[in-house]
Amino acid sequence: MMEPQDKRSGYVFNIQQFSVHDGPGIRTTVFLKGCPLRCNWCSNPESQERNPELAYNLSKCIGIAACGRCLQVCPNNALQAGADSKPVVVRAACRKCFRCAGVCPSTALSVFGQRMSVEAILAVVEQDQAFFSRSEGGLTISGGEPLMQPDFTIALLQEAKRRRINTAMETSGYAEWPALEQASKYLNTLIYDIKCLGSDRHREQTQLANDIILENFVKVTEAFPSLSILVRTPVIPGFNDSEEDIAAITNFIKQRPNISYELLPYHRLGQQKYEYLGRNYPLGNISLTKEQLERLNTVKTVYDNPLKS
Repeated sequence: MMEPQDKRSGYVFNIQQFSVHDGPGIRTTVFLKGCPLRCNWCSNPESQERNPELAYNLSKCIGIAACGRCLQVCPNNALQAGADSKPVVVRAACRKCFRCAGVCPSTALSVFGQRMSVEAILAVVEQDQAFFSRSEGGLTISGGEPLMQPDFTIALLQEAKRRRINTAMETSGYAEWPALEQASKYLNTLIYDIKCLGSDRHREQTQLANDIILENFVKVTEAFPSLSILVRTPVIPGFNDSEEDIAAITNFIKQRPNISYELLPYHRLGQQKYEYLGRNYPLGNISLTKEQLERLNTVKTVYDNPLKS
């Protein structure tokens, strides 16, 4: 059951310091849980559900004979003996009390996500202030989709700006416009994903159409013409890796002010986390070659206006 959320705390699954790929300069990236999309290539499957989730890394488990504590503390019999003398997680029976993770000595069982306050997050972010000032970096809020926790995201951005921290947010654009509008008031940089222009194909790969995403992009560029926006397209083999796909996105965004555009190569770095969550990775063993990405990079328009800090 989803817990009620106050405006100054929310669910975070990672804070990554010294990031150089999530906006200008050296940044501290805060990853929030919750996302409306279910992209088949998602590299952060632990971000999709808003509430904390149980992760199980079988390779770290020392076995029932040597431990077995998780079986003893689970009140719902969601951990059972497996054929290899290691516990098996029965996901349907798990009620996410996380007692098992609390007693696991090898951290084979752990929790993706914790509730944190605005103040606690910024205490971590401000540890890197010296690096921000030297590199013109700052705080980036990512996910998941930050606007799945709109009040918390806006409160975090608002307080960061009050403390004179440079701010960026990465979004899928699938959000209610008032939330995106309010968040944008406190941003130096907006990182906006546009995966393809075709609504049906977008739904096939993410489970949702992209009408709201494209409408919000137009709205945010019109409402905030001076806001630096980086549009990103994850290039997925068999989905949007044609020259026509990239040209269509380029033509869609090139009339807007302060836009930079970047192609992100497909990778499988998050595949193992699906196993930790008891899920199957949707895309199998597809791959994108360096030559394919170089060919697509020649298609997209090269913009002269770099991101502003």
